[in-house]
Amino acid sequence: MFSLKKYVYLISILLLIGCKTSKTVTLNNKEALKNNYLNGNSIALYEGINDTTFVKLKNFSSDFVFDMKYATEDNFLKQKVYNCDECYLRLKTIKYLIAANSEFQKKGYRIKLFDCYRPLDIQKKMWELVPNADYVANPSKGSVHNRGGAVDISLVDAKGKEVDMGTNFDFFGPEASHNYQGFSSKINKNRSYLKEIMLRNNFKSFDSEWWHYNLSESTKDKLANFQWNCN
Repeated sequence: MFSLKKYVYLISILLLIGCKTSKTVTLNNKEALKNNYLNGNSIALYEGINDTTFVKLKNFSSDFVFDMKYATEDNFLKQKVYNCDECYLRLKTIKYLIAANSEFQKKGYRIKLFDCYRPLDIQKKMWELVPNADYVANPSKGSVHNRGGAVDISLVDAKGKEVDMGTNFDFFGPEASHNYQGFSSKINKNRSYLKEIMLRNNFKSFDSEWWHYNLSESTKDKLANFQWNCN
């Protein structure tokens, strides 16, 4: 049983968190998460964190594979535009992403992430490099990536090998479309499986890019320019 002193302390912490829900709050490490529950007991991991808060995926799950392309030169821009390879998203996006990954894991797969939340300043930089709306969203309107509701993903198998989806991430051509029918039945099946599970977990697909998924209704969220700490 909790002592009265611990109970009062817990309530004060939750009230403090509640007062900050209108602001962008970032949780950068597991110790920050521990402040939201006492001794790992009855308070759920998400308790006290607003659904629109930007949080780091690694603080909520270690079951994903990360290959954050824009933190490297291995991307269509041929330039590194992120200072480090972190994956931040709004909490509501992370909840559904973890649920989807749990389904994939039951069949021996895991989600591999190429891109997550993208600050608006980075979107502007990408637009300066490639000012073509066929490849980069115009920052005047922004993208769902800038709202913390989009992910670029693929799947890896139990050995960590990436599942064959027919093209690489950020391949710009008709072959990247969900509607392209020129691939083998195996590749079509891989894409369909990815799409099926993501749609079942409240995401929407993007017809021209097999890797891109938006959380439903995330277009209603505000564009953001939160910059994560690389330390």
